Amino acid sequence: MSKLERIYARLPVFGQNLAVSAYGVYWHWLRFGPGYRQHLAGWQAREAFGTEAWRDWTQQRLRAFLNHAAQNVPAYRETWTAAEKQAAAAGRLREIPLLGKAPLRRDPRAFVRDDRRAPELVFHTSGSTGTPIASIWTRDELRSSLALRESRSAGWAGVSFEDPRATFSGRMVEPDPASKGPFHRFNRAERQVYFSAFHLSPETAEQYVRALHQHGVRWLTGYAVSLYLLAKAMRDRGIAPPPLRAVVTTSEKLTAPMRAVMIDAYGCPVFEEYSTVENAIFASECEQGSLHVSPDAGILEILRPDGTPCEPGEPGEVVATGVLRDHQPLVRFRLGDVASWGASPCSCGRALPVLKEVAGRVEDVVIGPDGRQMVRFHGVFVDLPAVEEGQVIQESLEQIRVRVVPNQTPAATDSGSTAERHRFGAHTVTEIEERIRQRLGHGVTVEVETVDRIPRTAAGKFQAVISKLTRPTRRAGSAHETEPARED
Repeated sequence: MSKLERIYARLPVFGQNLAVSAYGVYWHWLRFGPGYRQHLAGWQAREAFGTEAWRDWTQQRLRAFLNHAAQNVPAYRETWTAAEKQAAAAGRLREIPLLGKAPLRRDPRAFVRDDRRAPELVFHTSGSTGTPIASIWTRDELRSSLALRESRSAGWAGVSFEDPRATFSGRMVEPDPASKGPFHRFNRAERQVYFSAFHLSPETAEQYVRALHQHGVRWLTGYAVSLYLLAKAMRDRGIAPPPLRAVVTTSEKLTAPMRAVMIDAYGCPVFEEYSTVENAIFASECEQGSLHVSPDAGILEILRPDGTPCEPGEPGEVVATGVLRDHQPLVRFRLGDVASWGASPCSCGRALPVLKEVAGRVEDVVIGPDGRQMVRFHGVFVDLPAVEEGQVIQESLEQIRVRVVPNQTPAATDSGSTAERHRFGAHTVTEIEERIRQRLGHGVTVEVETVDRIPRTAAGKFQAVISKLTRPTRRAGSAHETEPARED
């Protein structure tokens, strides 16, 4: 827990509301500050492109983007061959090597351009495949990505980030695991309700809905599974929400049964969004129910094991080139997800490519002794540089086992980091234990064991969370790998 988090945890509820509102003022400036309206107009104008216009725009952008990466980004400049640099200059993406997560995890700053300096913002992936990756942005890139969400996510759902909303994310909204509520805090600057994803249970659902009424919430966004679990509890207990215009899910796959429950409980349309912390790809659902990829955010490839492109309907590995961001450009980045292309254009009339399905990864729901159900639980490893890989195993309601691979080769650290935090030891174990008990309560037994390697599944996949419980909510959704790199 950081110093600011410790201070926040000591504040009374009204003080915590003031704190998140103060942060909301800063975030409001980040969102709507200089350049935002121009970015928004750009996203909206390109949305009207036809197929040929998209082809021309993509090729022109790729040439400039790849040439910039080859010349100004140390990781590419030092590892790409002369032939690969020539391919980059010509915009021939498929002749560039694939980028795995290990080099980016090992030295994220090697992927930052060295020809220009700018104020930076650093976000971290949730670490579902190992140590979280530092994603390094400029303010303008963040502002552009937020304008994209306003235009092609919220906008397509008929809502706006200027409307009152409620959010489920990985933030520790209520620090006390034994709290009886309230389980939300209010960001007055953006009229935003932050919900705790770690206290949600059938017994607490009514308090969550009461907050929706209290703050006049008009739409919901955030973790798909949390929104589903709240909807299920509402439906089962006959709890009615205020009038809602839309629900926009992020971070996990939205299944058809989940969608049906949410539509029934919330009484409004439900839309899916697929993105990453790195913003290497962005896809959002239109009014006709198609999941459209935005090529001006990221060029998406779906590949067979031999590297050739998949046909429509054929599942393959997702590889993304994030053209929205050139401060830390990611070229042919292997997300670890599986997806397939749609076979035909969408009836909405947009020429944006359509995904048939994003299979994502499977992540189990962790259940607390009091019935609370939590997703994205591998967030306990975020900002723990001493951990190379971590896996949470729920043995029973009262017992959690954690496998940890210590980081033997720590990445280069920022000036504010200390060598001690990068060295695995008793302090790391204590931090993991505290984080888990903060989410599940102090009655849970936590066992942390160090291992040389965490076994993969039969398909060679890393499973960040394993539940040995038998529950109807198990595998309710599949992870889309990351928590979005923005304030919802």
